[in-house]
Amino acid sequence: MKIRPLHDRIIVKRVNAEEKTASGIIIPDNAKEKPSEGEVLAVGSGRLLDNGERHVPDVKVGDRVLFAKYSGSEVKVGGQEHLILREDDIFLVLDR
Repeated sequence: MKIRPLHDRIIVKRVNAEEKTASGIIIPDNAKEKPSEGEVLAVGSGRLLDNGERHVPDVKVGDRVLFAKYSGSEVKVGGQEHLILREDDIFLVLDR
């Protein structure tokens, strides 16, 4: 199934949370926090400005991004969980 977000919305798939700490302690599932890092799966066409022009988003499909912890809306598409964010919810793009 292909998904296409509208306007300045961005579809992100969260990366897997760390299974253990740096010292080797295994973190149980109920103590894990949802990661605030993900991979961009789809990008909308951009926000419509007051002058009628469209602001093209700065992120593109495949980018790894950091976003606000409690931002966006979680949805299930095709049995997989995704996050719908606005471009303003994204803090930075990670270059690896």
